[in-house]
Amino acid sequence: MMFFRKKKTKLANSNSNIAITNYLTDGLLVFNSENKLTLLNPRAEMLFEVLEGRVLGKSILELARFERLSPLVSLLGGEIKPMEKTELQIKENLILEITSTPIARDGERINTLIVTHDITREKLSDKMKTEFVTLAAHQLRTPTSGIKWSLGGVLDGSYGELNESQKEILTKAYKTNDKVIELVRDLLDVAQIEEGKYLRNLVLTSIEDVIKTVLESRKQEIMNKKLNVEFQREDVQKIMLDIEKMEIVFKNILDNAIRYTSIGGKIIITLNRKEKEREVEIHIKDNGIGIPEYEQDRVFTKFFRGSNVMRIDTEGTGLGLYISRNIIEAHGGRVWFESKEKQGTTVHVTIPIKERFGEFLTGKFY
Repeated sequence: MMFFRKKKTKLANSNSNIAITNYLTDGLLVFNSENKLTLLNPRAEMLFEVLEGRVLGKSILELARFERLSPLVSLLGGEIKPMEKTELQIKENLILEITSTPIARDGERINTLIVTHDITREKLSDKMKTEFVTLAAHQLRTPTSGIKWSLGGVLDGSYGELNESQKEILTKAYKTNDKVIELVRDLLDVAQIEEGKYLRNLVLTSIEDVIKTVLESRKQEIMNKKLNVEFQREDVQKIMLDIEKMEIVFKNILDNAIRYTSIGGKIIITLNRKEKEREVEIHIKDNGIGIPEYEQDRVFTKFFRGSNVMRIDTEGTGLGLYISRNIIEAHGGRVWFESKEKQGTTVHVTIPIKERFGEFLTGKFY
């Protein structure tokens, strides 16, 4: 009697679990150890436009015959590889986020759980936001450029002499307008990143020359703060870079080092080649204010500015390092940092040595 009661309870729990899957808002597929489909909940039926009765018991490869399931089969492969939150476009107006998790017992896989989450609305919303930012930035670029040109003409005396008070006011207006132009440029860069269209003009060039160009452009700020800047470098061969974008990287990193290092401080830039990894490595070290430890995981996110930075400098978009990280990664490189508050920060950048355009064909080049 006890035996049958236990069996009944187990069956009831099993039916209860199946009932629960019927109410999930995510699509759910379960494959057994032989990669045959054993469960397909109603949400998955709707997303893939298939009936449970037509697909249960079929292998993952057999499911490729169904039009909507074919992209999923291609993504997972015949062995159903594990993956986490991988985007998959099923059709023009349906984008799913796929998570594949093996379920093991005693070290052996007994099932594989596939969760499909519909992110179409989020992706459409992101696209609309990006398009709005692009449109707004383009609309702002023309008038701000016109203001810059007009103020420049007035300040250089093209329209008559100015007294000191007038010059001071117009100079402030000119600098403020320049900050708006910089924000517009950053917003356009962010929009291009999010559209996946970023590297445009890859050429074989010297990364040393790129860094020297940025240092020269920041010469006045360095002199004003009486900073000791050292550039230590090894001979490094030319590599494929988008020069304009890579200048943005080092401008953003160096601007932070210059801005947040005290008068008379020190910045050391090191460039060397890592022969084994076939990459060049750049280190930019300062002895500035550093980054609070509890904020360090947000440094490369959009609009981040450190709390200690905000206390001494209220201006800035918080987009520079986000943009820089994306440029570096688009080149196939990496960026990370080490920092201690009140002791300084060291930013590390690696760029792979690529000498031919063809080596970028699998990367983010548009």
